[in-house]
Amino acid sequence: MDQEDYLTILKILMIGESNVGKSSILLRFTEDEFYENMQSTVGMDYKTKQVTIDDNVVKLAIWDTAGQERFRTLTPSYYRDGQGAILMYDVTDRNTFVKLETWLNELNTYCNKTDIIKMVVGNKIDLSNRQVSTEEGLQFARRHQTLYIESSAKTADGVKCCFEELVQKIIQTPGLWDTYSTRLYDNGTIGGARHRMGKRGMQLSNDHPQQDAYSNCYCSLL
Repeated sequence: MDQEDYLTILKILMIGESNVGKSSILLRFTEDEFYENMQSTVGMDYKTKQVTIDDNVVKLAIWDTAGQERFRTLTPSYYRDGQGAILMYDVTDRNTFVKLETWLNELNTYCNKTDIIKMVVGNKIDLSNRQVSTEEGLQFARRHQTLYIESSAKTADGVKCCFEELVQKIIQTPGLWDTYSTRLYDNGTIGGARHRMGKRGMQLSNDHPQQDAYSNCYCSLL
């Protein structure tokens, strides 16, 4: 697909502690696959995916980085120009939920787009030993004015909805994506990408109401 065939390119960040399922969610979304014993990301992973939102094709550049402290040197370049961020925790591990505050602070420190759209994702809802309730997750999302959804990479519940809700909110935020430019990793090299808005550009109007601070999409998963 040529650049002229899609509306824009969006840089999406995946953030959270190790082993919360970021890579598994990314694999499920991009390739519809799941591996029970998937290895933790070393350094950084990067995948692209095209989605259709409101009859517009959008290309997503999704960045997944390791949650370990030794990879924090990647931080500034990882966050730069991000338009959407998925802050993920494991609903069966309360510590990963507590650490969301740290990840959110890091995002706010290093991301150069103050209007970046954020979504909190409670993952691994297929497991029975839950430590963080849906209400706790919702309260965190409301407090920080983010979207919220729950998911399972194993069953695919919430995965597609997670990315589509995030992208839709980005598109509904004028000025966040229409002058987008970023550096993309492609086959191990760094290349530039800029979408020039022309007659294919999407015009927003009052027909697109503001969304609530959190998404109700998760309700269909419970």
